[in-house]
Amino acid sequence: MMSHEQVQVLPPALSMRSVQKDAAPSPKMLVRNMNFYYGSFRALADINLEFPENQITAIIGPSGCGKSTLLRTLDRMNDLVPHARVEGEILLDGENIYAPNMDVVSVRRRVGMVFQRPNPFPKSIYDNVIYGPRLLGIRDKKVLDEIVEKSLRGSALWDEVKDKLHESGLALSGGQQQRLCIARMIAVEPEVVLMDEPCSALDPVATIKIEDLMRDLRNNYTIIIVTHNMQQAARVSDYTAMMMMRPDRAGEMIEFNKTRQIFTNPQDKRTEDYVTGRFG
Repeated sequence: MMSHEQVQVLPPALSMRSVQKDAAPSPKMLVRNMNFYYGSFRALADINLEFPENQITAIIGPSGCGKSTLLRTLDRMNDLVPHARVEGEILLDGENIYAPNMDVVSVRRRVGMVFQRPNPFPKSIYDNVIYGPRLLGIRDKKVLDEIVEKSLRGSALWDEVKDKLHESGLALSGGQQQRLCIARMIAVEPEVVLMDEPCSALDPVATIKIEDLMRDLRNNYTIIIVTHNMQQAARVSDYTAMMMMRPDRAGEMIEFNKTRQIFTNPQDKRTEDYVTGRFG
């Protein structure tokens, strides 16, 4: 294995795919030469990364290295932060989501987000699921009923709630609430699913259900998760991106590869130290 001093630094414009022996599936999203700033502070530095289509990519690394910040750039959620700005490109099917003429609402419909803690609305299960479709102008009751069933089946929740659709979503267990949030997201038919520590607030049984659901969702969506749980990353992801913090406190991408490669034969000593628990 190469030592830390021997690790070659890729030129910013060089695709991460070129360092892999086996080509990944076509990228659904592609990050090119991306820097992210909070005012004058650079939080992410020279990020180059691709997210293969219909695969699960895990983003790992120590706390504070910018994992969640990176995730939020992928659906432009950081636009809501004062004085935040992005340099470089983030491409979704070849289109730069930060282009001046790009419709932010369209981006957030195509790229959905599931947060660390379940956040169902204080509404019925039914109204939670149809919230997005209603905003899109769908009013036909039959169509909305079909969306509710399809979305709840897609989130593996239908059999548990089909007889109490008009009860409050807040009455569900934590794991059920997280799956309801997933149903609410997929009701608007996104193409990419972002998950920020989706199981950190859940018990082990609920975690297993969410992980099983991720594998099922991969058939229809490109999934990108941030996780501190190395076992979870190893279990559910196809690809893994390793991040670290530079001395200037900017987060950087140090390695990207198939998950098996990252966990069994990483190319960067820092990756090996992190996934084996020597630090972090």
